[in-house]
Amino acid sequence: MNIAGDCHSAWRALPRGSLDDIIGGGTCLILAPHPDDESLGCGGLIATCVAAGRTPLVVVLTDGTGSHPNSRAFPADRLRAVREQEVRTAVECLGLSPDRVVFLGQPDTAAPHDGPRFDAVVAQLSRLINQIPACTTILAPWQFDPHCDHEAASLAASAAAAATQIRHVAYPVWGWTLPPETPVPAAAPAGWQLDISAFLPSKRKAIQAHRTQYGRLIQDDPTGFQLPRALLSVFDSPFETFLIP
Repeated sequence: MNIAGDCHSAWRALPRGSLDDIIGGGTCLILAPHPDDESLGCGGLIATCVAAGRTPLVVVLTDGTGSHPNSRAFPADRLRAVREQEVRTAVECLGLSPDRVVFLGQPDTAAPHDGPRFDAVVAQLSRLINQIPACTTILAPWQFDPHCDHEAASLAASAAAAATQIRHVAYPVWGWTLPPETPVPAAAPAGWQLDISAFLPSKRKAIQAHRTQYGRLIQDDPTGFQLPRALLSVFDSPFETFLIP
């Protein structure tokens, strides 16, 4: 058992890693629980892969419609379409073609953790992995990220990695915001920090492409989600963190 503050300190002290260290000699599938997690947690990795000629595939697990449930101007169907376009715009900022994005359309805040829907997600991921030439790794959020959809993504990635015999690597998102004294049932972390300084301007543009999550685009839902400054400051960094689950 650790506490979150110790995890944060250990993450910051991880050794610098190369792309080969993190994803092996091939390319990767990046599983994002929501539209925007791909840019927050892996924007620099995506740009690094593209620059190295190792084009990744981005898969978005949920439809993102839970961010503004009370908006009349952006009902679920419209919000889903807008958030999907935000992902396409974001990955273009990182050099990735929008046709390298797949949307699984699971309900926001209700991605499956088990049962038939979970099995179907794992089967979808496994098929996609097998269709990607030289796919060596699936990346998904840290298993203790404090959000139900992030936990679902971690579980699905682990199962798909086992089914296809590739490696599973984690990236923390909301885990960075855990209060320091929060108990975390995890062993001492191992992994790497990836130097993304060359791509940080592109990553900033990618994050900013998710306009619905900044509170500027949707103004008729006072309970709607807005990316907190504390989280954004974590990801405005020349390094991204990747963990061995």
